[in-house]
Amino acid sequence: MKKNPALFGFIVALVVTVFAFGIYFLFLAKKNYYLVDNPTPKTYYFKINNGDEKVISAGQYVKVDLQKGKNDIKVFDDAKKLIYDSAFSVNKIRGLINITNSDYYIYTQYYGYDIKKDSLLEKLGKTNIDGKIYYGGPKKFSKLYTEDFYYNIDEDYDKVIKNIQKTESRVKIFRKQDFLNYYKEYYNF
Repeated sequence: MKKNPALFGFIVALVVTVFAFGIYFLFLAKKNYYLVDNPTPKTYYFKINNGDEKVISAGQYVKVDLQKGKNDIKVFDDAKKLIYDSAFSVNKIRGLINITNSDYYIYTQYYGYDIKKDSLLEKLGKTNIDGKIYYGGPKKFSKLYTEDFYYNIDEDYDKVIKNIQKTESRVKIFRKQDFLNYYKEYYNF
């Protein structure tokens, strides 16, 4: 049988393409999931959509499965006494359930070549947190459910800027103390 260079090249290209997609999906692709978070020192129990009862300890977060559309949640204290029974609607592929009604901050980080950090932060607005002014327009969130972010509380912003030719932004949700620590470390005023 005679070797066919075109067929050999096609097979090599196909193998390289499959390998590249494999690397991407195994290591580089951003996973989409939903979290239930408890930043308080208390322990809670909860049931989502009348499923199994789950426990969430102090300072812990738990990945949960949600369906798009209406979802129900029942939250119990450490004595398994019902605190509340509520519903929320899921529209996106990642979200955070705030079962303790704690304060979170949703913050936008900008990437790009010629951003004037200080003027951009001032233009985006100010937020007063515990009597101190924070620039950049962090949005306070304390409701049961949100999906208005790209990075969840257990993820960090991109370490590498992918395209410096244009200004891009990524939105992350922080626990209150984590946001204060991030802001203090990242911005030197």
